[in-house]
Amino acid sequence: MPQYMLSVHNAPPTGAEARAPMSDEQMRQSMARINALEAEMTAADALVLSARLTEADTATVVRMSGGAVLTTDGPFIESKEHLGGFYLIRADDLDAALSWASRTTAIIGMPIEVRALWDSRGA
Repeated sequence: MPQYMLSVHNAPPTGAEARAPMSDEQMRQSMARINALEAEMTAADALVLSARLTEADTATVVRMSGGAVLTTDGPFIESKEHLGGFYLIRADDLDAALSWASRTTAIIGMPIEVRALWDSRGA
């Protein structure tokens, strides 16, 4: 069965969101909805792995430069949105993966990018 990555992109809150962070109760309710969705993904044998990442400013970038390995602090690109976490899922097709992504974004309110994993066995 094909696998898809649903990547969660975080952006700094703007407008009313910036002025009013989630209360403890709102955070509990949000986590309960996320946990319920993940339980449903597991029951459907769709969830392979999910993870939340630390903040982008804690990243270290490793790259080649002039034939040498260079490490630098911070995210790879200067952007307001950064990868905040991901779900690795099994889905029959892109439409099924988009359905899971739609439900995820409705709960967390962050953009979700859906990409199929490359299957080297088919190459």
